[in-house]
Amino acid sequence: MDKSAFEERKTISAPVHAPLRHDSAHKHVAGSADYIDDMPEPEGTLHAALGMSDRAHAEIVSIDLAAVRAAPGVVWVMTGADVPGHNDISPTGRHDEPVLAEGKVEFHGQPVFAVIAETREAARKAARLAKIEYRDLPHFTDVTDTLANGAALVTDPLTLSRGDADAALAASPRRIAGAVRVGGQDHFYLEGHIALAIPGEDDEVTVWSSTQHPSEVQHMVGHALGVPSNAVTVQVRRMGGGFGGKETQSNQFAAIAAIAAKRLKRAVKFRPDRDEDMTATGKRHDFLVSYEAGFDDDGRILAVKANYAARCGFSSDLSGPVTDRALFHADNAYFFPHVTLTSQPLKTHTVSNTAFRGFGGPQGMVGGERIVEEIAYALGKDPLEIRKANFYGEAGSDRVLTPYHQPVEDNIVARIVDELEQSADYQARRKAILAFNATSRVIRKGIALTPVKFGISFTATWYNQAGALVHVYQDGSIHLNHGGTEMGQGLFTKVAQVLADAFQVDIATVKITATTTAKVPNTSATAASSGSDLNGMAAYDAARQIKERLVAFAAEKWGVAPDAVAFVPHHVRIGETLIPFADFIKQAYMARVQLSAAGFYKTPKIHWDRAKGMGSPFYYFAYGAAVSEVSIDTLTGEYQVDRVDILHDVGRSLNPAIDRGQVEGAFVQGMGWLTTEELWWDDKGRLRTHAPSTYKIPLASDRPKIFNVRLAEWSENAEPTIGRSKAVGEPPFMLAISVLEALSMAVASVAGYRHCPRLDAPATPERVLMAVERLKGM
Repeated sequence: MDKSAFEERKTISAPVHAPLRHDSAHKHVAGSADYIDDMPEPEGTLHAALGMSDRAHAEIVSIDLAAVRAAPGVVWVMTGADVPGHNDISPTGRHDEPVLAEGKVEFHGQPVFAVIAETREAARKAARLAKIEYRDLPHFTDVTDTLANGAALVTDPLTLSRGDADAALAASPRRIAGAVRVGGQDHFYLEGHIALAIPGEDDEVTVWSSTQHPSEVQHMVGHALGVPSNAVTVQVRRMGGGFGGKETQSNQFAAIAAIAAKRLKRAVKFRPDRDEDMTATGKRHDFLVSYEAGFDDDGRILAVKANYAARCGFSSDLSGPVTDRALFHADNAYFFPHVTLTSQPLKTHTVSNTAFRGFGGPQGMVGGERIVEEIAYALGKDPLEIRKANFYGEAGSDRVLTPYHQPVEDNIVARIVDELEQSADYQARRKAILAFNATSRVIRKGIALTPVKFGISFTATWYNQAGALVHVYQDGSIHLNHGGTEMGQGLFTKVAQVLADAFQVDIATVKITATTTAKVPNTSATAASSGSDLNGMAAYDAARQIKERLVAFAAEKWGVAPDAVAFVPHHVRIGETLIPFADFIKQAYMARVQLSAAGFYKTPKIHWDRAKGMGSPFYYFAYGAAVSEVSIDTLTGEYQVDRVDILHDVGRSLNPAIDRGQVEGAFVQGMGWLTTEELWWDDKGRLRTHAPSTYKIPLASDRPKIFNVRLAEWSENAEPTIGRSKAVGEPPFMLAISVLEALSMAVASVAGYRHCPRLDAPATPERVLMAVERLKGM
């Protein structure tokens, strides 16, 4: 090819850092994206349904399933005794979470048996026919009830400590103490849990699962079946949302489907109803945060003591690492000179809570921000002034050490906040709001600017690894597979961009394929905001290996130095010669060059000693800030979010279009958690908010009326991450704390800003109204 032709194609369609659309966006809009329930069912597919307990805590005295077995269409009824391997799907190995309950139930809605029938409707109808006799036991569903009745724990607590918090508190010129309730949250993914198990020969089974953690599903299915992991293949093309709810909670549905499929030698699909999904699966942990803080007259924090008590549910699940991460983020962006933080992962007779976007970090930050807010009201100052006074210092100062003894070396929070304060015109708007509230009788406004500092990495160090498998076929097309899962967040697009950029080809050349344990083993969950960091680097490593072989081949064949070989858009330049990429690959194939590689990456520098509460669990921090402005009706407690301005740090964005969408979505989801999404259990331990009719996620009409989102384009990760980017999945979720703080200011106005309103979350209209009425009497 001559150089003039090359000049016409001197760019590729989607290099790294380009704002490329999500690879399946058009399919989502058209309805052509295939999810598990869209797949053609194998001939003779059976369907499963759960038989669930109607007691919160009870011994099973007797169970009569005769009517269930006799129901039309029923093929088999499975109980815990029918599990051929281990009746356990505990992700942490504590053996405290059965596939199906035996002898005792520990939450209302716990699965006791499963019905396998010819149709889904037949299975669900039959599941209601069981006759179970119980002997009721005392049940505690709330944190306060549990604390008052022995405070049993589901896993070991954690303490983080630095300095002498007790002595510093005693010496502080000013002190505050209080507590804040932080509610839980249902994941409310668009696609609920689902599994399709297809039996194979011998001990083999293939499971299509809507899961964020294929390798764990593989392990748990093997554990329950009593077969090795090599007999189980788990496949995931895409999920219709996950948000952490499919990190461990997919295990049960996949295990039941697989056991039934192997027993009956027929494919089995398991798709629970939305009510059953919400009742039987875990949620975000809700917390009771009790705190004391000492500070000076300028609002500088001198000491903090805080306890984070969490409703964890009946089993450990991921409550240990979730409550750990809550402590890791109790400081948010603030330096505490003397600090003691403790966790209490409490056992309750509710569904076992699990991972949710932020993984405890949001709850930790709400506690830390409440301390800042209390100090501001105690001193009669703007909370932003207190925030700025307590930011971590720059690298090298004496204000960089976290409560877990990791120095903050990449701190840009002050620049982020200052830039947003100016661009959002915060000071003038706050002044105008104070003037408005002074004359308005019914409507009151509030404004708040809050920062975010979020640590990136799994705190379980061994999860910080990833693999990728890359094939370059002889026609120049590329096959990509890696351990990450796609749940709508654009991970597949970003990793494909990395690969296309490495080989300098259009992204259409790269075929994105379903995640499968048969290609990349021992994968980590797509969680902890680490999907792009880990899998992008693994794919890059695979490309590096293939390119090194290709360079060596070209250097030998054309008699040039290796540094004279370069991959340029759609071509390989060898000295002065330009060869189209596909032609070059064909020649390499003919020369028997290996055109496949397994890439691998492990995050460097991180380490964590939980027993000592010390280490560097995070590779780096992501930062951001948000200004939220709200209006409340003091007669009804209703409110609206009038305007939001966000400046968020994603380093050098791999894909600004996708990253901005992630920031917008995370903020609205966080806003829902802190305002409208309320979980409520009645006195019998029944979850009553188990459907869209009773559980209120944000609607399109709830989005901020003015919504300005910018990425900090000047930021670049100081660590050598893929493209010097930063994670984006979880950190922007916590920007929504600014909404809660703005609501607090609006409420505080009814008492002249003399008292901290102490709004619990979610700040529903009822809670806002109660706070208004309480402050009116002060």
